[in-house]
Amino acid sequence: MALDPETFDALIDTVRRFVAERLRPLEAEVEAADAIPEGIVAEMKDMGLFGLSIAEDYGGLGLNMVEECRVAIEMGRTTPAFRSAFGTNVGIGSQGLVMAGSAEQKAEWLPKIASGEIVTSFALTEPDVGSDSGSVKTRAVRDGDVYRLSGTKRYITNADRAQLFTVMARTGEEKGGRGVSAFLVPKDLPGITIGEPEKKMGQKGAKVADVHFDEVPVPVANRLGAEGEGFKIAMRVLDRGRLHISAVCVGVAERLIADSVAYAGSRTQFGQPIASHQLIQGMIADMKTEALVARAMVMETAAAKDRGDDVVLESAAAKYFASEMVGRVADKAVQIYGGAGYIADYGIERLYRDVRLFRIYEGTSQIQQVIIARETIKRGG
Repeated sequence: MALDPETFDALIDTVRRFVAERLRPLEAEVEAADAIPEGIVAEMKDMGLFGLSIAEDYGGLGLNMVEECRVAIEMGRTTPAFRSAFGTNVGIGSQGLVMAGSAEQKAEWLPKIASGEIVTSFALTEPDVGSDSGSVKTRAVRDGDVYRLSGTKRYITNADRAQLFTVMARTGEEKGGRGVSAFLVPKDLPGITIGEPEKKMGQKGAKVADVHFDEVPVPVANRLGAEGEGFKIAMRVLDRGRLHISAVCVGVAERLIADSVAYAGSRTQFGQPIASHQLIQGMIADMKTEALVARAMVMETAAAKDRGDDVVLESAAAKYFASEMVGRVADKAVQIYGGAGYIADYGIERLYRDVRLFRIYEGTSQIQQVIIARETIKRGG
């Protein structure tokens, strides 16, 4: 259920000030240390950011999709790693449980997820399985009251901090998605090993790592839904996650535009601010127009999702356009800053690197194209 307008406006104002006053001053520190200060994480917990999408009955804020996207846009105005600290709890790490969990499973886990007491991760990708997500090789073999889970998951966000994994594993002999089931796997079960965090191009402070499962005894009670429903659950989770990421892309783009306009107004060449030069104005116009289009797509699709409409196509289109858009905006921002945009002092080169990931995770741009075309053909145009 949506918050009343006054309460939600207060939340947005709080998040906006938190980003401007607490997070942006720490961006260079997070980049250098590749870590988010624990004090900041504690503040995020106190603000309820870990429970944005979880119902109030379980201690969350219970935001609808429109409200969640507006918060994501605000969080997009700083280093994406800050949002990633709670992003899995809000999105892919919790939504399988929200969508398909039993009453007992929800009661056990959702309050701890909403408070940030535990961090969640979504474990689908494998060394040989990425875009072809229905071909997972991790196996879960029934053995009485447990499943013996074995396999390796790769590029798992927040794996180093997670206490609960939503794991997709093959339980049947059927090929493709029909043989995949979903499991809630606590980190403290025997047989789980977390790899070293990967060294990445950008988004320093947001860690990804391999997770290895060696005959892990997962209770049957921890299965989400029936056997063979895991792939459908994963796709529903990703549909929703793509919309959230689209909103983050809009926020980053709006940050880059504001910074570029400020710099162009203060940087003087040929005796006048470069903002007065038409070729600079042309770049600013393109940046702003694309960001406005992406924002409109995201908010319209979020409203449709809140109405209960089928938004598989629209979510894919929003993610495709917004993630590609923010890459183009970041490139133009570097160009407007010139040499200053290429060095670390101004933070523009950092955001240029950060946004590159948006075109890859939650489904690559090419996968979004496949989904958009498939759904368009299915709808007849």
